[in-house]
Amino acid sequence: MSRLASTGLAFFVFSAMVAALYAVFLYAPTEGQMGLVQRIFYFHVSSAICSLVAFSLVFLASIQYLRRREERWDRLAVASAELGVIFALIVLITGPLWARPIWGVFWRWEPRLTFMLITFLMYVAYLMVRAYAAGSVEQTRRFAAVLGIVAFVNVPLVHFSVNLWSADQQLHPQKVELAPEMVVARYVSLVAVGSLFLFLLKRRMELELASQTLNRIRQELDGERGDDGP
Repeated sequence: MSRLASTGLAFFVFSAMVAALYAVFLYAPTEGQMGLVQRIFYFHVSSAICSLVAFSLVFLASIQYLRRREERWDRLAVASAELGVIFALIVLITGPLWARPIWGVFWRWEPRLTFMLITFLMYVAYLMVRAYAAGSVEQTRRFAAVLGIVAFVNVPLVHFSVNLWSADQQLHPQKVELAPEMVVARYVSLVAVGSLFLFLLKRRMELELASQTLNRIRQELDGERGDDGP
């Protein structure tokens, strides 16, 4: 990405976030029953969508890496996993903050919350495997790719959990009726958070490429020193 394009994308993300803050806190009306705390909804849902998209990218990139052994797919997998964990953490923080005034407690072991927590922990494990595995770089990447594929089983469960369990077993509503202004705020916040996700994903992949290139240069230099030794 050229410097001009990168600057333009950063400006768009900044503008979208400003628009989202305006839409959420000034344009959208206050919800009648939940009050001000309902405004967490806009960023909570957008972050949840981005986290599930990120984990889906890990799944697809992991399959492609096992098929082709191309580093670009590994870069996409690790970058998506890191961002997925970050956005899932936002979900797990904003959810209890929203739930406390409504449910009376910060946490309940209802299906969607539970599966989101399990998914978060599995992708944290994925990142730990990549960071601390004792095998070669190639072995670590293959093992992480397998884990990235296996962990994906929780992603559809997070999304469809409100339909798979009865109403008395889960607290998340199956469908939320929103005023027109709230719908606008929801989509504006989704565009803002989504554009932020894409911007961070692009920059994280560039950083991973630089890191892989640096490691390759170090290995070549170490090999040359070894050849020149006694």
